[in-house]
Amino acid sequence: MTVLARLEDQGDRAVVVNMNAARRGALSPDLYQAINDAVTLAQEPRIRAILLTSEGGFFCAGGDLNVLIERRGLTEAERRGKVDELHGVIRGLRGAPVPVIAAVEGGAAGAGLSLALAADLIVAEAGVKFTAAYVKAGLVPDGGLTSSLARILPRPLAMEICLLARPVTAERMEALGAVNVVVPGDQVLAAAQSLADHLAKGPPEAQREIRHMMAEAYEVSETAQLDRERNAMAQAAGAPEAGEGIAAFLQKRPPDFGAK
Repeated sequence: MTVLARLEDQGDRAVVVNMNAARRGALSPDLYQAINDAVTLAQEPRIRAILLTSEGGFFCAGGDLNVLIERRGLTEAERRGKVDELHGVIRGLRGAPVPVIAAVEGGAAGAGLSLALAADLIVAEAGVKFTAAYVKAGLVPDGGLTSSLARILPRPLAMEICLLARPVTAERMEALGAVNVVVPGDQVLAAAQSLADHLAKGPPEAQREIRHMMAEAYEVSETAQLDRERNAMAQAAGAPEAGEGIAAFLQKRPPDFGAK
């Protein structure tokens, strides 16, 4: 049986490799399992980031339409269950204890775009396109795509992506702040690894708290978020990471947060 995804334990990072090249990186149970295993592995303190990448030149083309044709024969409840499998993966990435980096080569389409936007940081190949063509097949977005687009893009562009199914280039996404880095195709993985290197040198507890705070900021009132920031800052200011970080800043030296 062909394995369509794998998890690589690279010491201080968990790297998920989508190997479904024949289907342009389409979603697969193997990919779901590899991502879920990466989130579990990230519970270990030595893991400082999760990287999502692919083989075959295309990040992820989303759902396989042949599979969707088969699902038409299922009951609506069964179809909901299948979508919940994807949503469990997205929730897992959103709730991961470490930052998630997507290295997008070739492009990201449909639920593949949802997967990329579930990451905290995105490195994209120059000229690639981000597409959500659900509407062309009489379908609607899933994988949290509408939520992600509403959070990070102007409403007219989000509607253009979903209603008109128009591709958006990596360069335009970068200009709008939805992509962090755009590089030539042969530099995508290296650029993503560089971000992981940077994270590995930082304060893990502070990074974890920042992720949680940013996630909650979209869901709660400003008053509630101010309270969360107050409590988190009070705790962080007395923690060893702040002691080292402040001392290093005053002594004009790089901080040592115990990176291995």
